[in-house]
Amino acid sequence: MYILGDIGNTETKLCLVSKKNKILKKIIFLSKSVNNKQLNILFNKNKIQLNKIEKILFCSVVPKTFDVIKKFLSKKIKSKCFEVKNLNLKSLIKIKVDYKEVGSDRITNAISLMNNKNNFIILDFGTATTFDVLVKNTYYGGIIAPGVRLSLNTLSDKATLIPKIDLKKINKVIGNNTITAVRSGFFWGYAGLIDNIINLIKKETRKSFKVIITGGFSNLFKNSIKTKVSHNQDITIKGLIKISKLIK
Repeated sequence: MYILGDIGNTETKLCLVSKKNKILKKIIFLSKSVNNKQLNILFNKNKIQLNKIEKILFCSVVPKTFDVIKKFLSKKIKSKCFEVKNLNLKSLIKIKVDYKEVGSDRITNAISLMNNKNNFIILDFGTATTFDVLVKNTYYGGIIAPGVRLSLNTLSDKATLIPKIDLKKINKVIGNNTITAVRSGFFWGYAGLIDNIINLIKKETRKSFKVIITGGFSNLFKNSIKTKVSHNQDITIKGLIKISKLIK
């Protein structure tokens, strides 16, 4: 069995995967509060047999959290704990931008979809809202926009009279109170941002793309934008499965 994990700014998603690439178990916990005691509880609660783990691979954008998990596992398992960028990925993907500047999660997502036939735009709703451009087997770069939840929280934190709200799908544009006005601004504002950036990518590259959306708010926007999209919540784990084959 393998331990494959995605350490994001907000959450860490850890998966137990069989040799046949079947996802057996998913564990989700907050990234920045992780410690040895919490990890012990999580592994015991989920009855993970560490003696059966053969490979460990993470994509991480939070180095401190990765270090905590790596040290914890190194005391329990003989297998080495790898981070995606520690591996030579040249056989899996060509990268046209500065490799050091691209998050491991974004590279992993790109590798997940890699083929020599299609072009992809990967839209990931995380702490930041990211767009990644993949032309056949080459990663061309992307766009980083403010995350939906981060922006909502910042607005309510900085504006005294604006409460914290939950974002949900709406039909009307014009709000009739503070909460509905804020919901409208974020819902239709981000819907417009998504469609506009995708159209600009197509215009700049003069290419057609399949658009894949993933992450926290992908369910909310998948049927609310003009662009035709495919929804895939396991894109990062599938990328890690591909990359794990490099570990011998």
